[in-house]
Amino acid sequence: MQRLYSQFYLTILIVLALFVTAAAVVWWLAEDEARTPQYLGLAAELTGALLPEPEAPVIEQQKALESLHDKLRFDLALYRRNGALIAMAGRPPPRFDAAHARTGWRRGPGGPNFMMQLPDGRWLVARQVHERPDPLFWIVAFLAMVALAIAIGAYPVVRGLGRRLERLKAGVEQFGGNLGARVKVEGRDELAALAESFNRSADRIEQLVAAHRLLLANCSHELRTPLARIAVAASLLGEQADANTRQSLKQDVAELDQLIDEILLASRLDAQPTLEEREPVDLLALAAEEAAHYDLEATGKPVTVAGDAMLLRRLVRNLLENACRYGGSGPIDVSVASEAGQAVLEVVDRGPGVPETERERIFEPFYRLPQTRETGRGSGLGLALVRQIARRHGGDAVCLAADDGGSRFRVALPAA
Repeated sequence: MQRLYSQFYLTILIVLALFVTAAAVVWWLAEDEARTPQYLGLAAELTGALLPEPEAPVIEQQKALESLHDKLRFDLALYRRNGALIAMAGRPPPRFDAAHARTGWRRGPGGPNFMMQLPDGRWLVARQVHERPDPLFWIVAFLAMVALAIAIGAYPVVRGLGRRLERLKAGVEQFGGNLGARVKVEGRDELAALAESFNRSADRIEQLVAAHRLLLANCSHELRTPLARIAVAASLLGEQADANTRQSLKQDVAELDQLIDEILLASRLDAQPTLEEREPVDLLALAAEEAAHYDLEATGKPVTVAGDAMLLRRLVRNLLENACRYGGSGPIDVSVASEAGQAVLEVVDRGPGVPETERERIFEPFYRLPQTRETGRGSGLGLALVRQIARRHGGDAVCLAADDGGSRFRVALPAA
């Protein structure tokens, strides 16, 4: 039982069952004297007056007992003070022990047995002819009915509580992918207070994330002004600087400009959980156009996907740049195929490859392999954008080991 409402309800049922059982046991073990009716003493005096004297012949006492049996419809047995049987009418009575006998009713086979000591010292044991259930049966039956009524009445309450918890859980899970998600506040109890607390926390988190995105976007925009000045200054240097300095400066400016573009794109993707627009895109044609910039060829079968052409182009470009930068001097294969209703893009290089333990981490923003950090090349955002764009299109991106060594980056997108 993993559902919370089931555990609550089962707990209630167990408590009720224990209560009924405990009540029955207490009733069974309780002293009989506590339940002995006070009128049995008066009944003993009246019965003694109806019966013959103790010295009367046994046959006379037997007739008197049979007369009472016919009128009262009770099985009767008359005993002397020492426990010797005098007369009996009806079914044989249970075993009688004068040493432990006392006025009152006792449990026994066939129903309760009523014992009365007459004023003259004799004992009369009576048992009703038409058997009725033991009083314990009625007590247990009554408590069981009460328990059943409580169980039936408690189920809607417990199930309603469980449904509210399930809705709260669904709202919390939805918040993981949508910062604007909130949970409905129901009632005025602790669960409602918990929902309100979650909504307040969600508002605060959304405000912090929005402020972070705004700050990141503003910083990226502000960086473009000094970046443009550096580019202009580099161009004005002309022949005053050597060729290596000019080339290094241009390369630094280009990398900084690319980093700003990637940061802005990542911020825009974070701010928009869904694509702004979708259009049919031939993935093979797009891959071929980008591959041509790197003197590569894309092979495979044309497959159309519905998405943002600009973002898909950035996805392909980042994969090709990554392969050219870290794939060594071996050939790079670019292919597009259709598999089980999906468009699959693969970029395979012949570089040193990615250790299996690092194949997920390389898709984290700004994460770079230890051997690539030493070169100082790349920002660690390229592959993070690849996976982000793929997931915005309903697909995913993974890194696998290539058959001939190196890495195989595979992007699967829903085919249109």
